[in-house]
Amino acid sequence: MEQTEKIIINKTKNWIKDVVIGLNFCPFARKPYTADRIEYRVINDADFQTALVALRVMCLNLNEQPEVETALIILPEGFSDFEEYLDLVFEAEELIIDEGFEGTYQVASFHPNYVFADSDDNDPANYTNRSPYPMLHILRENLLEIAVDNHPDPESIPDQNIAKAKSLGLEYFKKMRFD
Repeated sequence: MEQTEKIIINKTKNWIKDVVIGLNFCPFARKPYTADRIEYRVINDADFQTALVALRVMCLNLNEQPEVETALIILPEGFSDFEEYLDLVFEAEELIIDEGFEGTYQVASFHPNYVFADSDDNDPANYTNRSPYPMLHILRENLLEIAVDNHPDPESIPDQNIAKAKSLGLEYFKKMRFD
């Protein structure tokens, strides 16, 4: 693995540890993170075709690696434009259906400039889905269902995350670093 790729993965791991787990934005993330059961794949100079091929290959690899609980396709070069990234997410979801992975895998989305619909760019709530790089998060649906079934109130997670982000405020997140 080249040095740049290691840096990108380390920043991503720090973001997971400090934000996703540290702020409890995802109560299901700690287990695969601490057990080192997350696959990280960096795709440089990504375009739609490269990113979608990487997604397809990752799903096929996950079929062969049941010990890997979840995977992140990290796109450090390409898809910096959030609207273009949303187009990629749409295409990724279509690929999941077209390739017969529906019901097995789903895609969650994270982007450095993530903005929820009907939200202002400066709304701290956007940081619940902001990451150091654009990425596609591939989740195993069966493990997600188990986690949700074992959570006392999964429907409250998004509202709790928004409230937490707003209470921390925009300046808190602007100061946060992922290295």
